[in-house]
Amino acid sequence: MQSKSFADLGVSRPIVGALAERGFTEPFAVQRLAIADVLAGKDVLVQSPTGSGKTLAFGVPICDLIEADERRPAALVLAPTRELAEQIVDEMQSIAHSRALKVAPVFGGVGIAPQARKAAQAHIVVATPGRLEDLMQRGDITLKNVRILVLDEADRMLDMGFKPPVDRIVSKMPRERQTLFFSATLEGAAGQLAKSYTRDAVRHVHAPKVEKHEETEHRFIHLVHEDKVDALVTELRHTERGRTLVFVRTKRGADRLVKKLTRHKINAVAMHGNKNQNQRRRALASFEQGHIDTLVATDVAARGIDVAEITHVINFDAPEDRDAYVHRTGRTGRAGASGVAASFILPDQAHEMSRVAKELGLHREFDQNRPAGQVIRPSGNGNGGRGNGRGSRQSSRDRNRNGNAARGKSGNGRPSGKSFSKSYGSSRRRRSR
Repeated sequence: MQSKSFADLGVSRPIVGALAERGFTEPFAVQRLAIADVLAGKDVLVQSPTGSGKTLAFGVPICDLIEADERRPAALVLAPTRELAEQIVDEMQSIAHSRALKVAPVFGGVGIAPQARKAAQAHIVVATPGRLEDLMQRGDITLKNVRILVLDEADRMLDMGFKPPVDRIVSKMPRERQTLFFSATLEGAAGQLAKSYTRDAVRHVHAPKVEKHEETEHRFIHLVHEDKVDALVTELRHTERGRTLVFVRTKRGADRLVKKLTRHKINAVAMHGNKNQNQRRRALASFEQGHIDTLVATDVAARGIDVAEITHVINFDAPEDRDAYVHRTGRTGRAGASGVAASFILPDQAHEMSRVAKELGLHREFDQNRPAGQVIRPSGNGNGGRGNGRGSRQSSRDRNRNGNAARGKSGNGRPSGKSFSKSYGSSRRRRSR
């Protein structure tokens, strides 16, 4: 299975050639799982994290299944955000062109008339639900000829409240169609949605274990709340750093952090849901083009970021769970490139993050720089530290606001003992790049 090429999976020669021109000669794991089933005309459910190569997992076979003389649009890809829609179009353009197919984006924030004209002529439309409904209500586009539907990052569409418009859009398509469902999870509401939209679907779960390998170095930096900004500045001033994605929990937190970094003469830009489309587009363009090498983002906003050569991912605020950790850190160390994933761990987050690290085979990295004598205990929510998935995190945030008496602080505002030096000293195992 590991040795299969795109041609072995049934991909046509024109598309194989287009992929080779971009340096893609061997399919990634999720592509090996899905492409043959899609080419066989089956409905497919795929659970896979961001950054695993899933766009080509559906993009490649779609472009092989559609003919240039078909009524248009013949395929529809639904995506939760404008940024993701744009990136899907960028990924598919060259392979679509190899078979004389047109791909068009549909999303808000730009003129609707020019977009409608291009969409009506496209074989493949990549759309966000809201703007697509606008075009449908105006009579600018019809979905009666769509025979392949893709829902990308379906779980995120549900999180963002898009189920009603997606239901309305799907109701306007032929019942006899092929449906491809890609999601970070196939459980709960996402699983129910997948079941309602597909028939006899083949299910593939690609949940790669985060391993200790040369592509990504995983580091856990144990510190107290007041030292987080200093720790981040230390990381960002490292001379070997390239593009860096910094994750925070909230939109306000992203803006505050950018201001603090600016005071330290570090150029950074924030990206989150409160920014308008033009602001988000400019922020992403500045980051992608290298004008600014530090992007501070929330999980939701970062969902649509697919920028090459991200050398560092820094979890300024710890991820909420295992999936969030995999999703975030998967943005670096991609396609054989090296990367660093660093996570800041507060004392009362240690229990949850220790569990995540153990699940991912990273327990040694987690324990390596843990302050001597620190005992990892469940948070006091009465539910073993995890509870309902919210209690322990909330209690952690509350305690972070309640002074420093129990944190082992020394008079200089840094943690007592060796934890500070261990966080910034021995934890910096650098590799030449």
